[in-house]
Parts: sequence; C-alpha cells; structure tokens
Amino acid sequence: MIEMAAHLGYSTVAINHVFEFESKKMEIGKPISTKELFSTLPTVQGKSIPIKILTRLTIIASDPSHCNVLRSTSPSTRLYDIVAVFPKTEKLFHAACTSIDVDLICINVTEKAPFFFRRPPINAAIQRGIFFELVYTPAIKDSTLRRYTISNALSLMQVCKGKNIIISSGAERALEMRGPYDIATLGLLFGLTEGVAKAAVSTNCRSAVLHGETRKTAFGVVYTVKKTCLEEEEAEPVCKKAKKS
Repeated sequence: MIEMAAHLGYSTVAINHVFEFESKKMEIGKPISTKELFSTLPTVQGKSIPIKILTRLTIIASDPSHCNVLRSTSPSTRLYDIVAVFPKTEKLFHAACTSIDVDLICINVTEKAPFFFRRPPINAAIQRGIFFELVYTPAIKDSTLRRYTISNALSLMQVCKGKNIIISSGAERALEMRGPYDIATLGLLFGLTEGVAKAAVSTNCRSAVLHGETRKTAFGVVYTVKKTCLEEEEAEPVCKKAKKS
C-alpha cells in the first residue's frame, strides 16, 4: 500500500494503529518502525523524493475511561506522530471536541450517525485546531455504505461549513486507494467546494501533522496583550475622574 501511495503521488502516508479496549489493563504498543518495512523508501511519482511514513494511533472510545490514555502527559501517545479518536457516543464526541488532546476526530461512515452534530462542540474543535476525518473507502465498496458516508458527511458540512476536514483512505488493500485528484472530486459529493476538497487532501493534512508535533512538544502557550489608552481610561476608578458640572 505504501508503494501504491508513492506511485499515486502521495508524498506522506500514515500507518494507522487502531486500538480498541477489550479490558481495562490493555496497554498501547509501540508503533512499527519504518526500518522494519523498507531498506530503501519508495520514490514519490513525479517528485523524485522518498515517501515520508508517519505513525498514527486511533483510539476507539465507547466509554469515558478509554480517553484516559489520550492525556497530553501520556507516554504512549507521545510515540505517535498523529493521534485520533473514534467516539461512539455523543458525550464522547463532545469531550473529544472540547477537552481531549487529539489531532483528529473520526466520523462514522459505515452506519447512520447515532447522534446529531451540534455547532458549539464542533466550533470548539475548530478553534483548538482539531480536524474531522472522513474515510472514503467504504463509499467505493458498497452502495449502502456509500449512502451512509454521503449522508453523514453532508450532516457534518452543514455545521462545520467545510472547515477542518480531512479525507483519507483507511485502506487495507492497495486496490482500495485512489489518487489525490480523484479524492478531491469525491469530496464534492460530500458537500465540499472545489477549493475545500483539495485542501482536505493537502494543506489540512499538513496542518494536522503540525498539530501533532505541537501536541508532543508544547504543554501550553502564554501570550500578552497591551492595553490601549482607551481601555486604561475606562478602567480608572470613578472617584478619581474629574467631576463635570
């Protein structure tokens, strides 16, 4: 699949490690090493540069306790370049948007959405720099799954207005992969405009990777704002202001 991605013109791919809790004592393993896959990385078609391989962790969360491993101080998640969560309930979706430290939120495309997308949590996720992921592979496998994919995507677009969307393959076989321009065209069926659809397979993906780098290296940001003269005058105590006759 990595060789196929390079042939299709992708400069970066992510190997997805999907983790679903079967017991409370389960531990997240280490990501696979690139050196175990290739002695020499495949060359990207048309660019003559080796393809870049990232590691990604996806947590399937059906209970609030499953999100404990997604804390910023968790040593397990810091081993991965990208961390995603697949929330199964509306409560967990809200938590993922507002408080859980992740880079991607996976949208269910294989069945009817179990809850409605609401504007406040989605706007909170956008402000935090978190992206929403739509997987296109089910849409090319089966007509029923295609209907669910398009329906759930359109419901999301009505709320987020096309902001912070990523379209990925989620492929398990090389034949399930499609080129970047084909995916951008498919994005039009999801309710994206042409420019937003292109960004969903290019610049948005790059921003999600940068968000992952920030997540691993920064614990907080402090910024200062200089008060204007008008604000200082408004803050002056009433008793000190000159009386007007």
